[in-house]
Formats: sequence, structure tokens, C-alpha cells
Amino acid sequence: MSEIAGDRRLLRGAQSRRAIVRHAVDVASLDGLDGLSFGRLAIDLGLSKSGVQTLFGTKENLQVAAAEAAHEAFGDAVIRPALSQTKGAARLRVLVDQWIAYAEGPLFPGGCFWAANLPVFDSRPGPVRDALANQQRAWRGLIAAEARHAADAEHIAGLDADLVAFQIDAVLTATNIALRLGEDDAVRKARRVIEALLAPAR
Repeated sequence: MSEIAGDRRLLRGAQSRRAIVRHAVDVASLDGLDGLSFGRLAIDLGLSKSGVQTLFGTKENLQVAAAEAAHEAFGDAVIRPALSQTKGAARLRVLVDQWIAYAEGPLFPGGCFWAANLPVFDSRPGPVRDALANQQRAWRGLIAAEARHAADAEHIAGLDADLVAFQIDAVLTATNIALRLGEDDAVRKARRVIEALLAPAR
């Protein structure tokens, strides 16, 4: 019996942790990872502060867990839907479309999780910055890889895939900000700029 009770406690703990982390992602998209606290999450979710703290130990652990959960949700919403497409230009365009839908939806209340948090942590070394930076690099790396596939398929010499990825990421980040500010034509502008960037890969 004690073993069954222990399993149930572990299951409840895992379920509670997932619920807390998912709410933490939403809060951090609005108020930044610095806006997270055990007390705030406990009040929001009707839990005890000590219970929340027991699951994570430190605020930094909570912040990293939130960044990881945001990345997983982003992968489900943006990356995985594009993987059924042929590598190269087709997949790249679906990635862009899914990213716009992710920001436009938005998936998180505050819009793009990384646009909200990277400017705060970019000059603050540590595990949180490392997690956010690695996730950002992985996203740009994926865009660059698809740009290379597109160039290879079309026999385009001299395409700077890393530069294309940098430019697309910059346009999407600007689009997120414009959407948060209520600029209705932001998506149309973004699509025009990105199509111009991808034109050599057609």
C-alpha cells in the first residue's frame, strides 16, 4: 500500500509541476521571467507557497523550467507542423507561417516568449540566459539549415544562409512587437520582406 501511495504522490507532484510551469510560461510572456515568484504562482493557482517552492527549490530552477516548457510548446506549435514538408523552401515557408500564427494567436498571452525575455537576460550570465540563448540559436540554426537546403535544391551559389536566418528572425521579432502594439498591417509587411529574402531560394 505504501508503494502505491508513493506512486500517487509522485504522479500528483508531476501533474502539479506541469500546471505550475505552464502558468509560469504565461506569466513570463507578459511580465518576464523576473516576474515569477513562488508566492505569485501559489496565489494564482490556489496552492501553498511552500508546496510550489518544494517542487523547484530556487527561482532560477523555476525560470529555467519555464523556458524549457515554452520551448517545448513552441516546438509543438511552430516546428513540428513544418516537418512534414520537403526540406528547403517549402519547409521554410511553413516555419514562417507557423511562427506568425504563434505570435498572432498568440500561443502565449504576451506574444513571443523570447522577445519578452532575451532582452532582459542577454547581459546576465547564468543558466537562464544559457537556456534562452541556446533555444534562440537552435531556432536560427533551423532556419539557416532550411535556407541551405533550398539553395542546394535550386543550385544557388553564394547564398549566406546564416545571414538569411538572422534577417528572418529579426523581421519576425519586429512583427511580434508590432502585433503587441496593435499594428494591423504588421503581418502583411513581414510577409513581403520575408518573401523578398526567400526569392533567391524559389
